Amino acid sequence: MASVTKKSAGARPMRARNMTFCSLAGSAGTVSLGVRTERGILDVAKASRLFRIKAPADIHAVIEGADCAPLARLVQKALFDPRGKSVLVAESRARHAPVVPRPEKILCVGLNYRKHAEEAGMPIPPVPILFSKFSNALAGHGAKIKLLPPDLASQFDYEVELVIVIGRKAVNVSEADALKYVFGYCNGNDLSTRDLQLRTSQWMLGKMQDGFAPIGPWLVTADQVPDPNSLHVETRVNGELRQSENTSDMIYGCAHIVSYCSRYLTLRPGDIIFTGTPSGVILGYPQEKRVWLKPGDKVTTTIDKLGTLEVTLAAPSSR
Repeated sequence: MASVTKKSAGARPMRARNMTFCSLAGSAGTVSLGVRTERGILDVAKASRLFRIKAPADIHAVIEGADCAPLARLVQKALFDPRGKSVLVAESRARHAPVVPRPEKILCVGLNYRKHAEEAGMPIPPVPILFSKFSNALAGHGAKIKLLPPDLASQFDYEVELVIVIGRKAVNVSEADALKYVFGYCNGNDLSTRDLQLRTSQWMLGKMQDGFAPIGPWLVTADQVPDPNSLHVETRVNGELRQSENTSDMIYGCAHIVSYCSRYLTLRPGDIIFTGTPSGVILGYPQEKRVWLKPGDKVTTTIDKLGTLEVTLAAPSSR
């Protein structure tokens, strides 16, 4: 939830702290910033116009260090001014875009939970295994995600993952300092097409489908998650529990991942890193018990402090 504080004259710009954000999907593909409050989601663009307070336009401005004092003032106005109801959206009615809609990079870590490596019959990796997704894969909370047609693929799987959102340019940072470069965390689902993923030694073909990187609904500032490697994560398919683990089972913790990635490429504000999935994926079942995801399935992933991300799988479009 947003904290409400006042900016004193001459003070430095207020960085985002103790705030929870979302990205609201509007008409014609527009995306606007939302701030979670105890009475609903503040639509920042509408509130800014109503109360004539200039504020950051989207989450990327916030991540890049925009002054958040106006956001705190808008929250206060919305909660205590009679006109505020018009700029608050009930969470049940909100339409969500990907919570970080324009990352420069989407990095992913494979086989990063001990029990998951064991169920996959794979050795513990000596270094983090990195691969990437692209912006076409992003989707928001509540999205309907179309699967590939059966003549192309059929083995669709879920992967709940803690997602790191970078907040500062990071180049060769130490593990001790790495979490200082994190803006916040969100919930992600690294949806995977296993028959394509395992076709070759390179996994990307099974990871890069449209909508196969849903993230959200919330982006929670890092100060609210003091230990990202002590969070419960779980997946449910049509209400049935499939994954239930703690991020403490990670082989390489969040600080190690950020530090490691920063050695080899520049991390920039807004970059996101999927940190791996725990045991319980369909691929880890004995072959005779694997029932792959199908159109109509509702997949929810939940992470402590970060809320629940829900997507529904849909049949492919006719070609």
